[in-house]
Amino acid sequence: MFGILVFTACKQEPKKDPVKEVVKNEPTTKSGVTVVNYDQLLPWLEKQDDKTHVINFWATWCKPCVEELPAFEKLHAEYANKNVEVVLVSLDFPNQIESELVPFIKNRNLQPEVVVLDDPNQNKWINGISKDWSGSIPATLIYNKNERGFYEQSFDYSSLTQELNKFLN
Repeated sequence: MFGILVFTACKQEPKKDPVKEVVKNEPTTKSGVTVVNYDQLLPWLEKQDDKTHVINFWATWCKPCVEELPAFEKLHAEYANKNVEVVLVSLDFPNQIESELVPFIKNRNLQPEVVVLDDPNQNKWINGISKDWSGSIPATLIYNKNERGFYEQSFDYSSLTQELNKFLN
């Protein structure tokens, strides 16, 4: 009598390292600037804390955006102790971060946090930020845990504080 011995090999799936899984979904950094896709930007857009958040969408190549930046700088400086957080979300082209954006930030000594949105799915993130947004910049989102306002326009300091104060009162 002959016996047949059969060996079967089970292919084991490699164990996933939960730390590496999280890391690949983390924002990247280029020359000190945080670069995110839309899903990674969501935490900045959906905070449920006691602050009022001012999120400005801009780019260095956008003249009206650059012209209104001093208003956001001043707002950042004057309202920081009033529970207001200002974040500048750059829509600069990814290949120009180091050559254009980083020098711009340094030359102007921008103090608010600057985050670069690098996500090719514009329909998803434009509609996700506001159904009313055509995609033009400058654009600003002001929100707190009770209300949201979206503004597809340029601001000077007076009009910016006027809108912000609606959220603070």
